[in-house]
Amino acid sequence: MAVSPPFFSKREPEPLQPRSPSVGSSPLASAPQRPTGVAYSPASAPVQGSAPEGGSKLTVGPNIKLKGVEITDCDTLVVEGTVEATMDSRVIHIAEQGAFRGAVEIDIAEIYGSFDGDLTVRDKLVIFGTGRVSGKIRYGKLVIEEGGQLSGEIAVGTDGKPRLKASLHSAPAPVAATPAAAG
Repeated sequence: MAVSPPFFSKREPEPLQPRSPSVGSSPLASAPQRPTGVAYSPASAPVQGSAPEGGSKLTVGPNIKLKGVEITDCDTLVVEGTVEATMDSRVIHIAEQGAFRGAVEIDIAEIYGSFDGDLTVRDKLVIFGTGRVSGKIRYGKLVIEEGGQLSGEIAVGTDGKPRLKASLHSAPAPVAATPAAAG
């Protein structure tokens, strides 16, 4: 019995009739078995632990173009294709073959592919050896692997606090201290 992949994932078409077997191989041996619901890029492995358990994750697969959208309420965006959008979220991961153009406010950015536009990273921007980032860039912390490229208007520091740490300090600040009652 075949297991169907998630609704929006790209899948390989199933053959309608059995192929004639070639010597020493079977039709199933040529296609690697992959679990459903997992991003299929070796570069996307670090993202697996980035999103909290139960967090929302959107993967734009290879050869997919997503244009003219605003992405909200998405904990992790994995870009393996091309995205032109605006986004305010927690984590963006651009795979080696992925490209993002637009405006992003994010806590953590992991760039293996290319980014062009306005990028505000509240916590940590990581550009790997194959990554190219250009545009107006603001970041809290910066890591650039050898070979990674960064160009444009670049500044350290952001106005916003990371959403990751906001949940740790979510208690409201006291408005005013009350005077002690005199007895």
